[in-house]
Amino acid sequence: MNYGFDWFYVEKSLPQLLDGLVLTIKLTVWANVIGLTLGFIIALGMLSGRRIFTVPLTIFIEFFRCTPALVQLIWFYFCLPMLLNVWWSGELTGTLALGFNLAAFNAEAYRASIQAIPSAHRDASVALGLNSWQRILYVVFPQSALMAAPVLMTNAIGIFQQSALLALISVEELMYQGKSISTQYFRPIETFTAVAIIYFMVSFPFSQIVSVIEKKTQRLLAN
Repeated sequence: MNYGFDWFYVEKSLPQLLDGLVLTIKLTVWANVIGLTLGFIIALGMLSGRRIFTVPLTIFIEFFRCTPALVQLIWFYFCLPMLLNVWWSGELTGTLALGFNLAAFNAEAYRASIQAIPSAHRDASVALGLNSWQRILYVVFPQSALMAAPVLMTNAIGIFQQSALLALISVEELMYQGKSISTQYFRPIETFTAVAIIYFMVSFPFSQIVSVIEKKTQRLLAN
């Protein structure tokens, strides 16, 4: 192998990569806002037992869980605007696609945690005179979010990594910037190595936080 490594152009383009990282984090945050909120609503609908809710929600969950995220992204970007005659930016389309994908996985995490809430807690909330919305807000949501936290955070890390797919629809996030720098300076090994390191430096600390939260959650629930 006679390849000569040269990191000069990567160092020169570091501000461009950081701009891409900022956009990646921004899109990831918004996708998580959608995924966390919509996921909980879907979980409640699935647990309602009413077919008017469970049938379409099951289709939603299975579609996003059983098809590749890349296919979902391309469908949202190219097909949905044609069907609705509405043309959205790549950032908006990508955020919605990632958010809905995340919501499908989060819904299952929420549903499992809601079902694990002791029935005595629900009985106590009824005895205290709380209405349905108050029970959801003060009893169901806090406990389900706590129990599902490790899974929700793991899913959030996954969405951060999957945001690299948005480069395919010309969203100028981290992967897109890396591809542009690689093409401009013909240094693919150095550029994509730097991109991988950046993804790792963001993801790894959060994965360690997930481990800590999971252990603390297990101890808390055990008590």
